[in-house]
Amino acid sequence: MGSTLEIVAQVTVPAGPEEVWRAAMDWSRQREWIWATRVTGGQGVGATVTGWTGIGPVGFTDTMVITEWDPPRKCVVQHTGRVVRGAGVFEIVGDGPPCEFRWVEQLDLPLPAALGRLAGLLIRPAAVWGLRASLRRFARLF
Repeated sequence: MGSTLEIVAQVTVPAGPEEVWRAAMDWSRQREWIWATRVTGGQGVGATVTGWTGIGPVGFTDTMVITEWDPPRKCVVQHTGRVVRGAGVFEIVGDGPPCEFRWVEQLDLPLPAALGRLAGLLIRPAAVWGLRASLRRFARLF
């Protein structure tokens, strides 16, 4: 029995939802705003997305399948890899400019509930910091 860790971050972007959507869903450009990550993939429900996070030879592959695709508002991916499992949600709110770009990760931890809570206390601060830093970099693209 596992536990879930939810990590949420958002940023106000000085652009409209269509422009934010195009930039966020351009997987190959995510390396410009998500530190130490390279992403490739398709678009639309059922498409696969593959990310690699790491420095030099040390890192991991994050495989995903798009389970919800609602341009220019929401993309949900299901992480299917060995290291990262769970759902990731990219959501654009507002008719802007500006609009809000939200990123939610609902990670399945392969730990019993009590250990999952402890792991969450250790992992969440760094993960939230990382998502927020990435989103601040994203907003600076506009």
